[in-house]
Amino acid sequence: MLDRRQTLALAAAGLATSAVPAFAAGKKPVIVNALGGIMNPNIPLGQKATFLPGGEELDIDVRAIADARASGVTAVNCTLGYVAGPQDPHQFTLEDLDQWDALLRANPKDLLLVRTAADILKARDEGRIGVIYGFQNALQVGEHLERVDQYAARGVRVIQLTYNPANTLGDGSMAPENRGLTPLGRKVVEKLNQARVMVDLSHSGERTCLDAIAASKAPISINHTGCRALADLPRNKTDAELRGVAEKGGFVGVYFMPFLKIDGHPRAADVVDHIEHALKVCGEDHVGIGTDGSVVGVDDLAVYQGALEKEIAERRAAGISASGERPDTYPFVVDLRDRNQFHKLADLLAGRGVKPRVIDKVLGLNFLAYAREIWG
Repeated sequence: MLDRRQTLALAAAGLATSAVPAFAAGKKPVIVNALGGIMNPNIPLGQKATFLPGGEELDIDVRAIADARASGVTAVNCTLGYVAGPQDPHQFTLEDLDQWDALLRANPKDLLLVRTAADILKARDEGRIGVIYGFQNALQVGEHLERVDQYAARGVRVIQLTYNPANTLGDGSMAPENRGLTPLGRKVVEKLNQARVMVDLSHSGERTCLDAIAASKAPISINHTGCRALADLPRNKTDAELRGVAEKGGFVGVYFMPFLKIDGHPRAADVVDHIEHALKVCGEDHVGIGTDGSVVGVDDLAVYQGALEKEIAERRAAGISASGERPDTYPFVVDLRDRNQFHKLADLLAGRGVKPRVIDKVLGLNFLAYAREIWG
């Protein structure tokens, strides 16, 4: 059975030769993946790997770091802690934090924990990969609001309110009732504001998202999503949600996921379509990328397809899958499945006539500005 880390690792990409980036030559760009990973998806499939010290449990090896460096990514929001399953959410989260802390301590030349916006620039200037600790569920907070401070002290900088199902804070995107933010959810949003932790509304239901936008005193984010106006699936956000985030000064990251098209088989052009739509709705200061995957290639697609089929079945049985997930779809975009995905995306945006300064914003400067607002 695939565990949570393996599930996330499967949202990956393939290797390719280097491409010429569209962004300014001679200046190292800021590229922030607002939700992604640095795992090697081949490790769960049996590939032998040379792990980084402390990376065994996290599926992070020498190849994963090399490919992340080659991609040019400056920082990435890595999912850790409880997402779903029978474990005790708080205890599992603390144990996961311990593992990530050990990994970063053992690899200071490669990895840097991001606590402030300045750390993103520090990672770029020092040639390291900035690791942002983020949650994709807030069930581990529960009614214990003091845990927000505990997690923040450990370095957690992003907390998503719900995963696909409903929890005690609100309804996820797959909860049919669409009931919105609960009273406890409002308290958690207030506490996250006080702790200067990003409130992420990815995976949330529409009413929960709109309620959180209204309740939050700080800008909020939707770190990995698509535009429902282009593909009417629950994991994508309506224009009302996108506009609400932007009007409050927040951030929207577009993913490289099958939900970008109804048939589940998006191409790079579809990613650009969703980015362009988000730019029209939100404005150029509020849109970025949150690929929902890493950059290491899948070496054996036949073996991968079998593992994916099993994983989709398990997610459906657990009640955590989303409409649009199918065994015949990949959790990545087929022609952006290499470690040059960010350079390719920049070239494609330039080909659509998007100005270089806007491309730089989409690649990372908008997330950096949002991080300054929330984290300082």
